Amino acid sequence: MPLFVSHRRLAKRKALPRAIAPWALDSGGFTELSMFNEWRTTPQTYVAGVRRYVDEVGQLDFASQQAWMCEPSMLAKTGRTVEQHQDLTVANFLELRSLAPDLPIIPVIQGWRTAEYLRCVDKFAAAGVDLTKEPRVGIGSVCRRTTLLNMSLLIGRLAADGIRLHGFGFGLQGLEYSAGKLASSDSMAWSAAGRREPGCDDSHKTEANCLDYALWWRGQVLRAGGGRIEDYALAA
Repeated sequence: MPLFVSHRRLAKRKALPRAIAPWALDSGGFTELSMFNEWRTTPQTYVAGVRRYVDEVGQLDFASQQAWMCEPSMLAKTGRTVEQHQDLTVANFLELRSLAPDLPIIPVIQGWRTAEYLRCVDKFAAAGVDLTKEPRVGIGSVCRRTTLLNMSLLIGRLAADGIRLHGFGFGLQGLEYSAGKLASSDSMAWSAAGRREPGCDDSHKTEANCLDYALWWRGQVLRAGGGRIEDYALAA
């Protein structure tokens, strides 16, 4: 089944597994910005990592660019504004594409309010990036919201404009609102929920890393999506 795996989990491994199913790569941006208040991984290093995964793991559908998230808590860490994060996000995508036009690295729309996301779309367009021509476009700064209703309306508008969206951090509730408008999504909600469940046998204390629990959760996600979405729910 498809997985959504963080670059931070793979980068230091000397040996990599060979994929037997399609998968996608998360840049690990939220963790990196949370730890350092900036990107310490250079675009050159990230491109080298993505190329290694293409060659050694195989079946990589797409890799997220090194975006700058726009949650208020993240802005407080970096000391920058939403617009500055958007400018850095667009500039990073242009650099990654210049360094490796052959790699399946996707752009990510960032913002917090609806108007800010639309401004980010305009910034990509002004930089010569037609998001409707991209096979997939991430939409970030989603998973820590208290409500996803406004986000669902935005996603519907962007989808109607012809943008094929990947929703970062979309759990069951998010998919109930937006499944028909997203091309794909991912979530670590299965593992977080599993930490609160006792292990189904003596081999583990909780269900956080239980394959049976993960498969059950994925079934819930696919039902919530109504079969209309490519699912990378088992993020790691």
